[in-house]
Amino acid sequence: MPLTRKQKEQILEDLKEKMNRQKTMIFVDFAGLKTKDLQDLRKKLKENNSLFKVSKKTLFKKALESYQKSWVEFVDDLKGELGVVFGFGDELSPVKIVYQFSEQNENLKILGGVFENAFIGKKQISELAKIPGRQELLSRLVGSIKAPLSNFVGVLENNIKGLLYILSAINK
Repeated sequence: MPLTRKQKEQILEDLKEKMNRQKTMIFVDFAGLKTKDLQDLRKKLKENNSLFKVSKKTLFKKALESYQKSWVEFVDDLKGELGVVFGFGDELSPVKIVYQFSEQNENLKILGGVFENAFIGKKQISELAKIPGRQELLSRLVGSIKAPLSNFVGVLENNIKGLLYILSAINK
């Protein structure tokens, strides 16, 4: 059953609202993906403040025209059924989730996306997915800052231990 004009307008407003709130958008082709797998993907994305939305290309292009007109030509080049992942929280978490999911399911194909208000291709998305997460980067930074200090303490301890060994040897 075709959508009524009112339903289309409602979908269009919903897409515009999500585009204004998003920090990351990823375009995927989900043709051939099983319903159960799609539900698993939606669940993982929801846990990370992201959303998977299926839309007709014509409606999506109209919403995109009001948001960023220059990106419409990129959407014209996308093949297959269009699914859009909107990331509202951390910019990298939806990229990582979709990339890992596409590695496990060959039916989910990454087509491109928007990251930091720039259109990026499939290759850049896979590179972004391989970047360590924020927590891991912070722990590496703390470890790098801590290393010289702990090495210095170790050197000082060795001098004191050496002195104690000499004194104990003299005492015997």
